[in-house]
Amino acid sequence: MIEHGGVDRHKILPKRIILIRHGESEGNRDGSTYSTVPDHQIALTQQGIAQARLAGTQIHRVISDSDNWKVYFYVSPYARTRSSLREIAKSFPRKCVIGVREECRIREQDFGNFQITEEINKSKDVRQKFGRFFYRFPQGESAADVYDRVSSFLESLWRDIDMNRLNHDPSMDLNLIIVSHGLASRVFLMKWFKWTVEQFEYLHNFDNCEFRVMQLGAGGEYSLAVYHSDEQMQEWGLSPEMIAGQKWRAHAPRGANMEKLPWMHLCDYRRIKCTHEAT
Repeated sequence: MIEHGGVDRHKILPKRIILIRHGESEGNRDGSTYSTVPDHQIALTQQGIAQARLAGTQIHRVISDSDNWKVYFYVSPYARTRSSLREIAKSFPRKCVIGVREECRIREQDFGNFQITEEINKSKDVRQKFGRFFYRFPQGESAADVYDRVSSFLESLWRDIDMNRLNHDPSMDLNLIIVSHGLASRVFLMKWFKWTVEQFEYLHNFDNCEFRVMQLGAGGEYSLAVYHSDEQMQEWGLSPEMIAGQKWRAHAPRGANMEKLPWMHLCDYRRIKCTHEAT
């Protein structure tokens, strides 16, 4: 294992990175809200508050499998994510929280200022035909744009971890909890696990306050399969090849090249063949 400043590098890595979507918002309940309230100011509903509070207890249960653990929160600057964090954090003793950082790069996809219901519905219909990843909303963003800024955040996050800027005591299990939005969370996973655009297109959005647990496997790679079942990953839209990749990561040595696996070549061959035939 690589040494980092005299400390086993494996020990400075967070044990888990948990992505969670905000609770139900007024906009989720009534889409016309976006036409009169700025997206970043839209509040949680009472049900959303209850969802976030429940999610806090569930996440606490996940990470308290040892006596020595800490959490560090990252949160989108939107009102609904910050309110969700307030409810989630009620499940964690103050002494267990290393820090909280507001991070603008994990904000919601920009749909373009105030959203007129009829116009946004037409745009979403066009998006289905054009492709969810590359379609850019008028005066807004595409999923590809969100991918770029989330990728920048992920690179900063990795530097913070690698240089231990989070002031993590290696004797403690560190858990990073990222309170964000559905699309931002999906492209975070896409970037981390090197999923293709085609694979992204089949992913389902997170439900309100649904979370994904990326946990270190035995060899030092993060995987969804350490905590989540095959059935859960299938429900989220992961293909058999993607699930196999997660299960491989759960035991793979850190830095191993997944692209050399035989079934990965088959997956690439199918994608290239289908692209060739389409042209």
